[in-house]
Amino acid sequence: MDLRVLRYFLEVAREGNITKTANYLHVSQPTLSRQLKELEEELGKKLFVRSNYSIKLTEEGLLLRKRAEDILDMVDKTTQEFKALDEINGGDIHIGCAESNGIEHFVKVIKGLQLKYPRIRYHFYSGGTEAVCERLDRGLLDFAIIIQEADSVKYNYLKIPSADRWGIIMRKDSPLAQKDVIGIVDLMDVPLILPRQALRDEVPRWFGEAQDRLNVVATYDLIYNTSIMVRENFGCVLGFEGLINTDDASGLCFRPIAPQLISPIYIIWRKYQMFTPVAGLLLKELKKNFASDL
Repeated sequence: MDLRVLRYFLEVAREGNITKTANYLHVSQPTLSRQLKELEEELGKKLFVRSNYSIKLTEEGLLLRKRAEDILDMVDKTTQEFKALDEINGGDIHIGCAESNGIEHFVKVIKGLQLKYPRIRYHFYSGGTEAVCERLDRGLLDFAIIIQEADSVKYNYLKIPSADRWGIIMRKDSPLAQKDVIGIVDLMDVPLILPRQALRDEVPRWFGEAQDRLNVVATYDLIYNTSIMVRENFGCVLGFEGLINTDDASGLCFRPIAPQLISPIYIIWRKYQMFTPVAGLLLKELKKNFASDL
């Protein structure tokens, strides 16, 4: 499978039009059409449904799009790594990051490294812990910052000296806003917007049998959009303190859960991972700052 043709396939999939894509790629339309046809023949599957003005991906095409994105991400990352082998002053570092105010400690470390090595570039992928761990496992990331206990079987890790406190984000005119802390029993009749991963992992442990009585109206991966849902009175959000603006003008407020629920923050990387020189430099700085916090 030709990597160049995979890149052409992705551009066509994104544009939805072969002629426009051919112009963008500076190849002729017949050449591009022929290469896509040969790709379909190689795979033995139809990848596109063609019409007069556009094309759409088949189920097989959608699968190839996902695989092609992963393959080309890995190829590009590998190319960057080899280019950086002899360039200790610069290079690329890929970091997966769950949402947390605790990353300020990590940012302070890379800021210090930036002063010594200004040509290092940091590429952040934001997502839930499950999503960033999946990319780390596939070799698409050098490090991941997660908001849960680290799996010591799969990963090496450093603990960031911070933790995230769980609570409820709600409108200030909500009856719950009159409370200083929110008990689990207070949430039984409240429309709740819960983080998807916590619904599977933490919520059963925290709520026990009471989980079945929760009124879950929505789930989320990243928390920002939930602030709009709260303002529109769609529900209340279970989330970390400090990630949504709750100042006087926001109309929103945060109340902690009682008993207090806290999640730790870890920097993880794969065991036996081979680092580029610049990623190795960062690891050395991270250990210097956080190793004593294990």
